Amino acid sequence: MTDFLIRLFVKNRDAVDLPHVRGAYGKLAGMTGIVCNVLLFAAKLAVGTLTGSVAVTADAVNNLSDAASSIISLLGFKMAEKPADADHPFGHARYEYLAGLIVAILILNIGIELLKSGVEKLIHPSPIAFSFVTVGVLLGSILVKLWMALFNRKIGKRIDSQTLIATAADSRNDVISTTAVLISVCLVPVAGAWLDGAIGIAVAAFILYSGIGLIRDTLDPILGRAPDPSLVQKVRDEIMSYPSVLGTHDLMIHDYGPGKQFASVHVEVDAAGDVIAMHDEIDNIERALFEKYGLNTVIHMDPIVTGDGALSELRETVHGIVSDIDPALSIHDMRMVPGPTHTNLIFDCVVPAGFPMSSDALRDKIRTRVAAVRPDCCCVIHVEESYASLPHDPEKHKVKHTK
Repeated sequence: MTDFLIRLFVKNRDAVDLPHVRGAYGKLAGMTGIVCNVLLFAAKLAVGTLTGSVAVTADAVNNLSDAASSIISLLGFKMAEKPADADHPFGHARYEYLAGLIVAILILNIGIELLKSGVEKLIHPSPIAFSFVTVGVLLGSILVKLWMALFNRKIGKRIDSQTLIATAADSRNDVISTTAVLISVCLVPVAGAWLDGAIGIAVAAFILYSGIGLIRDTLDPILGRAPDPSLVQKVRDEIMSYPSVLGTHDLMIHDYGPGKQFASVHVEVDAAGDVIAMHDEIDNIERALFEKYGLNTVIHMDPIVTGDGALSELRETVHGIVSDIDPALSIHDMRMVPGPTHTNLIFDCVVPAGFPMSSDALRDKIRTRVAAVRPDCCCVIHVEESYASLPHDPEKHKVKHTK
C-alpha cells in the first residue's frame, strides 16, 4: 500500500534530494495521517457516545490530536516551499512551530476536560453497553495504527525526516493506548464500571503528556535549540577534511524551520599561505556544506602563525593545560605580544554550556598552570561559550598545526 501511494502521488520519487520531491513525500504523509486519524476519531466518538464509554471517547480525542499533528507536519512541508520575501528573507517555515504551539495548547485543554470526565466516572461509575461493534472498531484502529507506523517510518527513512520518524513512533504508542481501551471494554462487564473511568484517566494523562511534549518540541526551535550533535560532528569533519584547514571554532547554526538553516564558523589557515588559494578552498567548503547538509554557511578565515616555533610550542603547552582541566575546553586565536619584562599570551577559551566553573575561576586556573611552566608569560584570556558544542580533537589539531 505504501509503495502504491508513493507511485500515485509522488512524481520523480527517487530524487529525494530535490525540495519539491521531499515536499511531495511530506504532503503525502500529512494527508494520509489526517484522513486516517479523522476517520478513526469519528468511528470511536460514535461508539463511545453510544456505549457511554469515557475510555473510548478519550481514545477518539487522542486520534483527533494525532490528526492535528499531521496537519502541523503538512503545514511544515508546505511552508518550507514558500519563497522568502522582502519582509521575511529567511522564509516562512517557522510558522510550523507557531502552529504546533497553538495545537499543543488545544490538546492540553482537551486532555484536562477528559481527565475531569474520567475522574467523575471513577467517582460515580455508570454501566456501559458492551458491543462487538466497539471491539471491531478498536481492533480496526489497532491495525490502522500499525500500518501508519510502518508507513511513516518508511517515508521518514527515505527522505531522512525526523518529524515523520517521530510520527511513526507516535502511531506505535497509539497501538498501546488503544489496546488498553480494548481491554477496558472487554473487562468492564466483569471488573465493574469503575475500570472505564480509570482507563479514561490513563488515556487522558497520555494526551496531556503528548501535549506537553509537543509544546516543548515547538518552543525549543523558537527559543534557539542547540543543533543536532551529529550534524555538528559532520560539519566539523567536513571542514577539517580540507588540506588548508588547521582548525575550526565558533560554529553557530541558526534554524529558521525545515530546510532553512544558516551557519557561520571560523576556520584557521596558515598565515603564510596563498590567500587566493585558501579563499578558493573556503568557497569550496561553503558549497559542500550547502550541497551535503543544506547549510547556508558564512566562513570567517583566521590566519594562524605556524612558522614561529616559540608560538607553536606555547600553543601546544596551553592546549595540554586546558584539556587537562577539562577535555571539553578548547582554545583558539592565540598570539604573543613580547615586552621587556614579560610576554602577553592572548587567546580565547571556549567552554561548553553549563560549565560548572566561573569565567574568573577558569582564567585564574589556566594562568596559574601556565605560569608554573612559563613564568615569563602573562595570559590574557577571553572566555566564550560554545553555541554548537563543537567537539575539540587535540590530537588532530596538533598534527595540523605542526605540518
